[in-house]
Amino acid sequence: MSEPARRRSTWRPLIAGVLVLSLVAACGGDRNGASSPPGSAAPSPGGTSAAPSAGTGSGAPSGPSSGGPGEFTNPVIDRNFADPFVLKVDDEYVAYATGNLTFNIQVTTSPDLVSWSRLREALPRLPNWQPSSKGLTWAPEVLATDDGFVMHYTARDVQRGRQCLAVAVADEATGPFVDDSDGPLLCQYELGGSIDSSPFTDADGKRYLLWKNDGNCCGIRTRIYLQPLAADGRSVTGKAIDLGLVNDAPWERDLIEAPTLLLHEGTYYLFYSANGYDTRNYAVGYATSKKLTGPYEDAPENPILQTTAPPGSPAGPAAGPGHQSIVVDDDGELWLAYHAWDIALVGDRLGGRRALWLDELVFEGGKPVIKGPDIGPQPVP
Repeated sequence: MSEPARRRSTWRPLIAGVLVLSLVAACGGDRNGASSPPGSAAPSPGGTSAAPSAGTGSGAPSGPSSGGPGEFTNPVIDRNFADPFVLKVDDEYVAYATGNLTFNIQVTTSPDLVSWSRLREALPRLPNWQPSSKGLTWAPEVLATDDGFVMHYTARDVQRGRQCLAVAVADEATGPFVDDSDGPLLCQYELGGSIDSSPFTDADGKRYLLWKNDGNCCGIRTRIYLQPLAADGRSVTGKAIDLGLVNDAPWERDLIEAPTLLLHEGTYYLFYSANGYDTRNYAVGYATSKKLTGPYEDAPENPILQTTAPPGSPAGPAAGPGHQSIVVDDDGELWLAYHAWDIALVGDRLGGRRALWLDELVFEGGKPVIKGPDIGPQPVP
């Protein structure tokens, strides 16, 4: 998720209105679909749908239709659930998503990654440095620690007019999370702000935080950074490291964002999303390095997950897939959770919504391959 105004976990395999309009005027539209002020930069990735999701009560199931016994079809959450992240906690999965006009942060649970039950607000209150209006809290990712659960998310610094990194804590994975901070955890104001924080635990147990500078709000190149996290996951230490990635490929257009790091067989795979979140051109690519700190090299086959059907061809069901999260099921198999628009309603301004999709992630000849977007039916994880 991203912009001027747009917008894993003990189990993961080492992976890492009017008021709203006034708040985002400095950077253009927002993830709630508010129009960009005249002369502002066009909005870019992440965020929430303009209309609140249907149904705000707790416990409401949201699952896909089944193709048969033991099978499922996408999307697995058929409502607005942008910038998803999935955490495995004991015998259930907990999924978090960017806020909408009802919740600051969405949360839902599932026994199988397919049938989901919505819960109430994960982050009931925001600190004073953030706006009281909904829609500017994005891309939550949660780290399980010995002292509880730590949520890293993106929020608005009202005084400085930028999206920044924030942190909240809770005793339970489903919350309520509490952010009692006096300001952002981290924010690169001079580079447009900072968004899409993603915690990562390396093979030696040390923790790190990845994110991207939100330069696409202001005509600045976007890059992905890494910085050590304290042992409790609540603060950064040391210095930020530029991982060597920048939006310099034609398919990426104005930005790269949403970093997800996976260590697989001695290689670090850095997945990321790129292009305009509210277009069918949003897609997922990856880069690799033998060292955690990089530099990372883009894969020549990028993007590896993109709109089902190209313009002018028979319409497929999924458009602009991205903001991925890597999930490990009970059998140790990898899955990619990501959001995608209905191909007939791409973008907030058309009333579109980004539903949660789930597809297999496999490695073939050392290269990650995403078996999607797949409308199924496919076996339940």
